[in-house]
Amino acid sequence: MKEQRKELQVAALCNGTAIDHIPSNVVFKVVSLLELEKLSNPITIGNNLESKKMNTKGIIKISDKFFEEEVINKIALIAPNVVLNIIKDYTVVEKKRVILPQKIKGIMKCNNPKCITNNEPMPTKFDVIDRENIELQCHYCSVKIKKDEIILK
Repeated sequence: MKEQRKELQVAALCNGTAIDHIPSNVVFKVVSLLELEKLSNPITIGNNLESKKMNTKGIIKISDKFFEEEVINKIALIAPNVVLNIIKDYTVVEKKRVILPQKIKGIMKCNNPKCITNNEPMPTKFDVIDRENIELQCHYCSVKIKKDEIILK
């Protein structure tokens, strides 16, 4: 008979957001993308935790913080299968997957050195042209960028 786990790997959250099933190699990119270092809320970051589906995973729990959907969907750029849990009074009240938005603004660089966004003080804009494989196209210079070529700002 298989032994049952006796303790949680990461402490329970009373109220807030838990971002689960983050690939271990991008946990700290997610922290940066959400600008969690600017928050004063208690934050728990777990990485390289055991996962049946993924071998290892990361999880981020932010107390008393609920994100706007457009903010959270930016995560899909680097971690398309994360699960977002909204927790109230120690209970998951909402569970959803992140969805890559149709447009990505200001969070990544254009890989074309001649692009106007790399030469003028202006935000970048990308259209998502392939959601499945994560491929983006610069709104200004039309260069195409694949998932493994993305450079976050």
